[in-house]
Amino acid sequence: MALFIGLGCLLLAVALGAVALTLRPPVTAAGSLALIESSYSAAVVSAPDEVGSPSWLRSLGLRLSPTGVAMRLQHRLDLAGNPPTWTPDRILAYKGVGLLLGALLGGLIGFRSVGWLLLGLAVGAVFGFFLPDLLLLNAGQKRQEKVRRALPDALDMLTVCVEAGLGFDAALAQVARNTNGPLAQECARVLQEMQIGKSRNEALRALTMRTTVAELRAFVSALAQAGELGVPIASVLREQAREMRVRRRQRAEEQAQKVPVKILFPLIVCLFPAMFVVIIGPGAISIAKVLMHL
Repeated sequence: MALFIGLGCLLLAVALGAVALTLRPPVTAAGSLALIESSYSAAVVSAPDEVGSPSWLRSLGLRLSPTGVAMRLQHRLDLAGNPPTWTPDRILAYKGVGLLLGALLGGLIGFRSVGWLLLGLAVGAVFGFFLPDLLLLNAGQKRQEKVRRALPDALDMLTVCVEAGLGFDAALAQVARNTNGPLAQECARVLQEMQIGKSRNEALRALTMRTTVAELRAFVSALAQAGELGVPIASVLREQAREMRVRRRQRAEEQAQKVPVKILFPLIVCLFPAMFVVIIGPGAISIAKVLMHL
């Protein structure tokens, strides 16, 4: 009896496994690439409950935005590194919330007269509506600046690894494994896309769409041309690394040249008045005493 029960359970398990394999969709390169995209970038969610905000707030932000705002917001999210809690729908909802709160705050500030009330409502609503865009733009600019600063060191490591005998993919993996920051994340994503089925040029071209760093775009273009012309990649990497170091030094010199101009205004506002009081003050007091005595 126990033998028949065991055989029945075994047959049932085999049948369930066959049904699961039959119903499971086939794993393709396109599906895997879509999985990577969904893991790095939050897609536009249609259900308002998934973004944790009422639907009418998202509708309000969507109606007051130009056409194609979701795609532009997704591109800005890519530039900002796709923060975990930021999605296009949620940003649209935040724009609606900012519109209402900004109008309310402006109305409270200018409630004493009709003119100031209307002005406060308008200014507060506009500022609150565009505040999420400014925060997203600021996050993207900070991340791109981190990528720009990390690029010369990453290229040096990439050049050393390739000249030591590693392939480009293995060298890129070393850069992604041994460095931190946004550039390491982008290198890891490029590697994943290449492993799934994209060619090297396609993965690198996709990288340029997620960045605004001109040096990185130039590096990707040089790699693509080297692959098409058959130029050894080690020499290309060596030249690109040398150029990146030169650009970093030039950028540091440019920032150093801006320091005297930036420090001029604090000197004029803060230091010069105190110096005038110390230098001219005693003479002014003596002149006043003499004139009052006369």
